[in-house]
Amino acid sequence: MLEVLKTRRSIRKYQPEQVSDAHLDAVLEAGIYAPSAMNNQKTVLVAVRDKQTRDKLSRMNAAVMGTTGDPFYGAPCVIVVLADPEKGTWLEDGSLVMGNLMNAAEALGLGSCWIHRAQPMFDSPEGKQLLKEWGLPETMKGVANCILGYPAEKPAPKPRAEGRIVKV
Repeated sequence: MLEVLKTRRSIRKYQPEQVSDAHLDAVLEAGIYAPSAMNNQKTVLVAVRDKQTRDKLSRMNAAVMGTTGDPFYGAPCVIVVLADPEKGTWLEDGSLVMGNLMNAAEALGLGSCWIHRAQPMFDSPEGKQLLKEWGLPETMKGVANCILGYPAEKPAPKPRAEGRIVKV
């Protein structure tokens, strides 16, 4: 586990092959086992492998950035992490889910990357419509997008900055 934590990197180049059912299921399972405040388990994960929906999410994310490129770097799969904003720790709980997703991906030989801008994506009318189509409350907030795929690159770990640990 410690080796996974030390070697995981954000991947920004992917092979076109879709993530297998077994790999996706394992990553999603790791995500739902993330800790949550008072064990409230209010995060929701939407796994998107449908190309049309994936491309729509990419366009929505790019629009928030004011660009037309693919902010998902060609990854064939996106896991949208959503949370109930009625819970005061919705962002923290969703962030823990993201950590589990990315670390599980690394353990399975998948690449992943945290892609921001999920909140404005799902605060938009287009995002609210997707939530409705997915059978989710329109009040859900986007935490992040976890892109997944088989990596076409493997960046080496970079040295850690000094002075980040204090023992008292």
